[in-house]
Amino acid sequence: MQATSFVIAVFEFVLLLFSLSVHECAHAWMASRLGDQTARLQGRVTLNPMYHIDPIGTLLFPALIVFGPFIGFTFFSGLLVGWAKPTPVMTRNFRKITRDDNLTTFAGPLSNLALVAVAFIVLAILAVAVPGGHELVILTFISALRGGILGMPAASGLQATAILCSLAILINLSLFFFNLLPIPPLDGSRILRNLLPYNAVQAYDRIPMWVSYLLMIFVGGYIIMLFLRPSLMLVFSALNQLGGGSIPGH
Repeated sequence: MQATSFVIAVFEFVLLLFSLSVHECAHAWMASRLGDQTARLQGRVTLNPMYHIDPIGTLLFPALIVFGPFIGFTFFSGLLVGWAKPTPVMTRNFRKITRDDNLTTFAGPLSNLALVAVAFIVLAILAVAVPGGHELVILTFISALRGGILGMPAASGLQATAILCSLAILINLSLFFFNLLPIPPLDGSRILRNLLPYNAVQAYDRIPMWVSYLLMIFVGGYIIMLFLRPSLMLVFSALNQLGGGSIPGH
């Protein structure tokens, strides 16, 4: 069981790394499409995580959440989120600065929603096209949300796919809501900054980074869960409807 838990933890860490890379690549791609080639010239329009890694937000913080429990460190255990190296954007290169900056900013969270949609489609296909697939998908999804390990007689390849897709939905919905928090340097802070008057922007820009880290770690999680729980229940209900709305075992 411990070995299986470690494998699941590795799945989570790799999925987070990939999701963060997609997020930052989306920022860079959108900025390039709107006229700012700064990120493209720095090689940021890529899914290669080496171009996006932030030592704290991509490696240390997520690693403490994912692998900490295996060494008895559970202080940060729980919601799996992180952040990558910010994508460089020179807004003066945009035709319409505020509009294009907002579009570039929204591209990141929307890319996480796109990954959620892809994972959901794969689970839906498994649920309707594979014999016993509905039960496999529902039980795997429930197991992933509870942080448990699924143990049921099913083909390992299908089970692994269902686990990966369930974790992808959980992680990318978490990243979507996390990045919309109005805490610098998250995406939500850039959107809010574009709405503030000049004097307020000056004060907003002086928020110390250590304050942002504390807010993200100790406050952000509670806010995220307010939106994450109902969103996951919506996904669960949609998956369950594929089997006629009958929850296995009920």
